[in-house]
Amino acid sequence: MSIVPNEARHLLVVDDDDRIRGLLKEYLARAGFRVTTAPDAAAAGKLMGLLDFDLIVLDVMMPGQDGFSFTREMRAKPGDGGRTPVLLLTARDLSADRIEGLTAGADDYLAKPFEPQELLLRIEAILRRSAARPITPKTLQLGACAFDADRGELTRDGAPIRLTEAEVELLRQLARAAHEPVDRLELARDTADATGRAVDVQVTRLRRKIEPDPKNPRYLQTVRGVGYRLSPD
Repeated sequence: MSIVPNEARHLLVVDDDDRIRGLLKEYLARAGFRVTTAPDAAAAGKLMGLLDFDLIVLDVMMPGQDGFSFTREMRAKPGDGGRTPVLLLTARDLSADRIEGLTAGADDYLAKPFEPQELLLRIEAILRRSAARPITPKTLQLGACAFDADRGELTRDGAPIRLTEAEVELLRQLARAAHEPVDRLELARDTADATGRAVDVQVTRLRRKIEPDPKNPRYLQTVRGVGYRLSPD
């Protein structure tokens, strides 16, 4: 697999501290990256609407929307922007904070203070992993059914199948990680029942709509001890 040179990689650095933001931009630019910066989540969101980024280096503790919330909001969006890799930077180094960050959808988590070389190595590792992932098509084929993740539409032989908003969001989450298991508690994070029971009910209903044999699912599979996996054709 060929590796894209750093100068072709565009990073977004988001930090409310002007000094840290400037130092990160200088260091990463010297490493060969193209770097754009933003002082907060609101500015970062606007930039993401205008430009494509290969990775976001995101501070957690910022005025206004914090890094955890921004990551969750970004991951909930359809399309390529919602799949942009995220590396969280924060002075909060408790295990609960790391778990929250990774559950929110971050690809990695680095505590401040950190060595610049470690930051660079973590960025390059994330970029290698993201380059190795197959690009998920906008429409996933599930036997006779097809799911358009951008539109949130499920069809069978071209005829629409009604989905609730919760079912659409669940399918989108699974579609973003197609062929990979997704933790059921991560799927339940934004539901009314954080235990995962609501997700289990939605999966049962979706299987009735998607699977030829819901009791022996081919497309929406249970991964024992983890959660669920969507396995399109």
